[in-house]
Amino acid sequence: MHVSSGRWLYGFLLTLTTTMLWGVLPILLKEVLQVMDPYTVTWYRFLSAGLVLFCWLAAKRRLPSIRALSSRNRGLLIVAIGGLACNYVLYVMALQRLTPGTMQLIIQVAPIMLMFGSMLVFRERFGIGQLIGLLVLIPGFGLFFNQRLLELLTQMTSYTTGILIAIASAFSWALYGLAQKQLLTIWSSVTVMMVIYLACSVLLWPLASPLEVLQLSTLQRWLLLGCCLNTLVAYGAFAEALAHWEASRVSATVATTPLFTFSLVALGSMLWPSVIEPELLNSLAYLGALMVVGGSALIALAPSLIQNLLNRRLRRLSITPPPAP
Repeated sequence: MHVSSGRWLYGFLLTLTTTMLWGVLPILLKEVLQVMDPYTVTWYRFLSAGLVLFCWLAAKRRLPSIRALSSRNRGLLIVAIGGLACNYVLYVMALQRLTPGTMQLIIQVAPIMLMFGSMLVFRERFGIGQLIGLLVLIPGFGLFFNQRLLELLTQMTSYTTGILIAIASAFSWALYGLAQKQLLTIWSSVTVMMVIYLACSVLLWPLASPLEVLQLSTLQRWLLLGCCLNTLVAYGAFAEALAHWEASRVSATVATTPLFTFSLVALGSMLWPSVIEPELLNSLAYLGALMVVGGSALIALAPSLIQNLLNRRLRRLSITPPPAP
């Protein structure tokens, strides 16, 4: 099992970096997707990030040996590669049908899936705090979709399809997160990401159309470059954060990503109304978004919070003076 290094401040800063970059990512992708298909966008992101990491590791003479992996670790690597490739592609497919804010909010089901996955794989317990988090999160989704709830339940529209694809993307991410956490016990985070990125780029190569980049405008090419850099920095920071901070706290901080996205969309729609469309949500929907974020964060933090409370109570009992004779 992987154990964090204990450098919590470094881990927190890395997690915050990941959160901000993931918050802006769907806004950048939304514009690029007007011309480029999901497979090609994802292929460029994987290839560029993988090549940069490969060159860096080669210069340091730290390239890994796949043959040295045990059969179990090779299986974990295959799961991580498949999980991240599906997560990326499905995310972009869903984004074609949804707004950036909605997309980021739906991805908050990933911590729930990760929680149930941890219960199955690592035999983790389901506590009262996690139950409370679910009881906050589920009604939050109901409030968020209050304007289109009937459509979701009765019609298979493009919007409904986008929601289902986004849920599949979250499931893929949970698989990737479970496998990658264990791979960090044998490789550094940079090595793990280099192998996964390059493997994913090879996997998607037959489906990509690289020449589509010539059809992008100057702005869209810069945005595509931003997406590629986002891939390199955000996931690298996420992988490194898991090595230095508790996974529950990393997940809780990342849960605030939709708040960054909603804020950036609101700001961008005022500054560049012809490029970024505003989120057309009522007050109940925004309240629901806050509940989803809060519930997701609580699910991630509940085990460590309860453990801390128990430890404090035990310390108080241990220092209580004995009764007077």
